[in-house]
Amino acid sequence: MKLTEKVSYLKGLIDGFELSDATKEGKAIFQIVDVLQEVALSIEDIENEVEEISELADILDEDLGELEEDFYGFDEDCDCDDCDDDEFDDYDDDEELYEVTCPSCGDTICLNEEMLAEGSMDCPGCGENLEFDFSEDDEQPEE
Repeated sequence: MKLTEKVSYLKGLIDGFELSDATKEGKAIFQIVDVLQEVALSIEDIENEVEEISELADILDEDLGELEEDFYGFDEDCDCDDCDDDEFDDYDDDEELYEVTCPSCGDTICLNEEMLAEGSMDCPGCGENLEFDFSEDDEQPEE
């Protein structure tokens, strides 16, 4: 049930009580219901506008995504903060990128194999030195 329907139901209930607007209580109750009805209508208008704006934003987001893909060649699969930087324009689209999250600031950074091979880098967001050590991954488990 919508908010406007609930207020209409409440108004019907109050009308069923046969209250008089000559009494203080009756006046107050009728005023409360009138205010509730105005608030419900305003909220319904706002909800409709938000829905329209949300639909428009989705359409614009899709169009912008297509433009970015066509113009910049962005990879939609990578959601990191740095893949739209100019330094990534020289890389092949087939090159595999790895996402790393900085433990200090929480920024997500895209790295390629060359950058990982260097062993460390400074986080572009906070300057924290990030080290990449794969020596444990390369070792075979002993039996």
